[in-house]
Amino acid sequence: MAVKKYNPVTPGTRFRVGNAYAEITTNVPEKSLLAPAKSTGGRNSSGHMTVRYRGGGHKQKYRIIDFKRSKHDIPATVATIEYDPNRSAFIALLNYKDGEKRYMLAPNGLAVGQEVLSGDSVAPEVGNALMLKNMPLGTIIHNIEMYPGKGGMIARSAGTWAQLTAKEDKYAVVRMPSGETRKILLACYATVGTVSNPDHNLQSLGKAGRKRWLGRRPHNRGVVMNPVDHPMGGGEGRSSGGHPRSRTGLYAKGKKTRHPKKNSSKFIISKRKK
Repeated sequence: MAVKKYNPVTPGTRFRVGNAYAEITTNVPEKSLLAPAKSTGGRNSSGHMTVRYRGGGHKQKYRIIDFKRSKHDIPATVATIEYDPNRSAFIALLNYKDGEKRYMLAPNGLAVGQEVLSGDSVAPEVGNALMLKNMPLGTIIHNIEMYPGKGGMIARSAGTWAQLTAKEDKYAVVRMPSGETRKILLACYATVGTVSNPDHNLQSLGKAGRKRWLGRRPHNRGVVMNPVDHPMGGGEGRSSGGHPRSRTGLYAKGKKTRHPKKNSSKFIISKRKK
């Protein structure tokens, strides 16, 4: 992927660094794989605001993604590489030999016309999905299942990847994108390769309006509020307000949020890097 630096012809493009979308081959999605996506605006079923600073945004359709890769041993040809407004990674449209069409997360380097496969005895090549027990050690993977048959849940964001480092008994040892090392059942599926769009984090929106198009409203700090509105509000002048915390008083930085007795803690071998 390549990023595109815009000429400062307007104030909004002066600092804009956008995606060149060199990998994208079409701007027309597959109609049969679209679903309506309702925007909540941060409101719950009662209409009360439960998440601040959300609302507006461009109308979007959801693309139905096959995270399970459950069509085993049926070859599929990559028809297009497409943009997905619901995620940072690109998606690929697969045309299966039996006529079915499905979307998958596009790995980096996947090209139109390439053939991908999922199953127990497929080769560990980019875009193929297979069980962790059938992969060689050191394989770079993404879209990893945590429970067999549930679908990929780990390493789905743009440019992310994990690595299969060891196999112990019925578990595989996987190093996560965060640096955490944990055990995952060998019967879980994963896709070979890294997720597409690795330069996503190099983009700069350039103006506040582009943030509004994404459904994000202006975010104001707690220290500029009144004491009735935020624990860090009030004071004379520009007082700092003490330790950063949320509106409900919970520490925002440094406090451990993981439950100490969480059941899956026994699968974590080493914690993520600080």
